[in-house]
Amino acid sequence: MRGPHNIWRLIRTGATLERTGAMTVVMEAFNAPLPVRAVVRAVVWPFRWIGIKGDPAMPPATRALTALGPAYIKFGQVLSTRPDVVGEALANQLRVLQDSLPPFPLEVAKASIASELEQPWDAVFSEISEPVAAASIAQVHKARLRDTGEYVAIKVLRPGIERAFRKDVDAFHLAAWLIEHLPGGRRLRPRDVITHFEGVVLGELDLRLESASAAEFAANTKDDKGFRLPEIKWRHSARRVMTLGWVEGAPMGDNAALDAAGHNRAELGERVLRLFLMHALRDGYFHGDMHQGNMKVGADGAIIAFDFGIMGHIDEYTRRVYAQILFGFIRKDYRRVAEVHFEAGYVPANRDVDEFARALRAVGEPIFGMNATQISMGRLLAYLFEVTERFGMETRTELILLQRTMVVVEGVARSLNPQINIWEVARPVVEDYIAKSIGPRATLRDLSRTAQVLARFGPRLPGLVEAALIRQSSPTRVEPTNSVLRTVISGGAGAVLGAGLVLLTVWLS
Repeated sequence: MRGPHNIWRLIRTGATLERTGAMTVVMEAFNAPLPVRAVVRAVVWPFRWIGIKGDPAMPPATRALTALGPAYIKFGQVLSTRPDVVGEALANQLRVLQDSLPPFPLEVAKASIASELEQPWDAVFSEISEPVAAASIAQVHKARLRDTGEYVAIKVLRPGIERAFRKDVDAFHLAAWLIEHLPGGRRLRPRDVITHFEGVVLGELDLRLESASAAEFAANTKDDKGFRLPEIKWRHSARRVMTLGWVEGAPMGDNAALDAAGHNRAELGERVLRLFLMHALRDGYFHGDMHQGNMKVGADGAIIAFDFGIMGHIDEYTRRVYAQILFGFIRKDYRRVAEVHFEAGYVPANRDVDEFARALRAVGEPIFGMNATQISMGRLLAYLFEVTERFGMETRTELILLQRTMVVVEGVARSLNPQINIWEVARPVVEDYIAKSIGPRATLRDLSRTAQVLARFGPRLPGLVEAALIRQSSPTRVEPTNSVLRTVISGGAGAVLGAGLVLLTVWLS
């Protein structure tokens, strides 16, 4: 990690940030302590002449990262989903980071396809076009299957991209280590930032994982009216190649094309918002990069989504909490919203619930005082996170991604229909989820799942119970009840007893 090549990469990176004016932006975004700023500037300043100039028409941060190459572009894109780390201003600037890079030659792509599919490319495809899109990690070609004649899209990783990313990530880890050893540097959480980035990128560098994400998303949404995904062609996909059905349709961001095709933009705006909320609440699995460039509208009016490199996941308990918070805001029941935070353990129990409710009212009332078409759910969540942080709530990464995607989806909906009322569209989705997930039926379903888990662990319960009792007893004295419990709690009897205890606890509470 600390080799001379990594040190040189860091010097070149710092020089580029300094030369493009991005160093000041980055230091302010991270609220870097003065000693950190002084040391970094002292090291970088003599080398600024070796920094890459970049495109002067771009804002400083995007100019620097684009000049430094694919790993840095992707780093900026990942950071754009973490305003809790880089601040709202820089996150907004990084969201528009350009991901278009010069394509690599078609012949190189064909060689990669042949290598990955372990057969000549023309044994699978009758034709492959020049690149139709080129991004930091991969590029896309239109092709035709030889056996069926069907048109498909082939996503191919850039040659050598894995090795290039490993080198740059190693340099990032070195930078994080150095920053942590500067005065005040640890509070910037540099290692956490790089670890998060590395996890995201490693997933995108194996297209089998993206194919799996697309397949899971398709299975969840197969019955969603007016929404579909291109089919993954598993036979023609591998680690560095992903093949899926070709998408024809009007670009979601082209209102003129949508109007010319006779689509109802107001209805599309409501549907894209409604679908996103359904995926987040109902499935706990949502498209984390749902901007206009990743959606088209088919001739039949269906919204077609693609590019599944960034997907968000929320566990069921968190979804229920999130839905109750949204529902409380919809009803302006700030006390209930506060109670939900305390019940979930998001806010420490030693804080005052009434004071927290008043703080939430200060968030909600100005927003709900706006014209209905101006109310932003994404903005509300951003303000909510600020308040909860002041009351001691730790940052939850999955909710940050949800909030950032919510902002993007709202932007798409408003671009289709500026008069859309976000909350009126959201209300039935949230109410339906609450009705199905909170109440007697949901309780019975949860108890059934608990019993199933206990049944699976039945043979292990005797040992677990005995170990727990031994830990609680004196080191020199084991309670005689252990042997009794071991006899009673055996095999499937453990599951029955465990489920009975759960049911008794619930009904007595």
